[in-house]
Amino acid sequence: MKHLLIETVQRHVNLDADEQRQLMKAFTLQTVKRGELWLKEGEDTPYLALVGSGCLYSYTLDEKGNQTPLQFATKWWWITDLYAYLTCQKATQSIKAAETSEILVITREAQEKLFEAIPKLERFFRIITENALVSSRKRALDFIHLDARQRYLEFENKHRDLLQTLPQKLIAKYIGITPEFLSKLRRELIEEERQKPKK
Repeated sequence: MKHLLIETVQRHVNLDADEQRQLMKAFTLQTVKRGELWLKEGEDTPYLALVGSGCLYSYTLDEKGNQTPLQFATKWWWITDLYAYLTCQKATQSIKAAETSEILVITREAQEKLFEAIPKLERFFRIITENALVSSRKRALDFIHLDARQRYLEFENKHRDLLQTLPQKLIAKYIGITPEFLSKLRRELIEEERQKPKK
């Protein structure tokens, strides 16, 4: 599992053997079972996680206790409540396993020590932080500029592997439509595919 971490980091910075050992030592392996909460809104947020297998998702709750998914994280993706993690505040969202997942976890304290020992890692974590902010911004703009069909197609393109495993209710809520409308949309897309001339 930790080879995944090294491979991920070395896409952006080169580490020698000793630096790789220090990096791997700073992370711990956790298994989160399907439906299990990894982070609860209102709790401390001392961890950042790299997903090695499975799927975690972050969400907020409305006054009726209904979930609004904010992010899905599958293999190679990082997840935390970024604001709370960086500012050492209480979590403003919850994170749950949509599937039984294996994750590599680092604490904020261990991350800071890594920066002191291996300064170039600051560049790597800056890049993933920037990517998270860009992704969040794009999602907000998609809700303004894209219609429901386009948002679904974006989700399908980004998370095709989750279409058959996630509850339809969860996908619909993420896209901002009802499960009934999602079913209708899927039927329309399947029918359009059937009617395309065969090559």
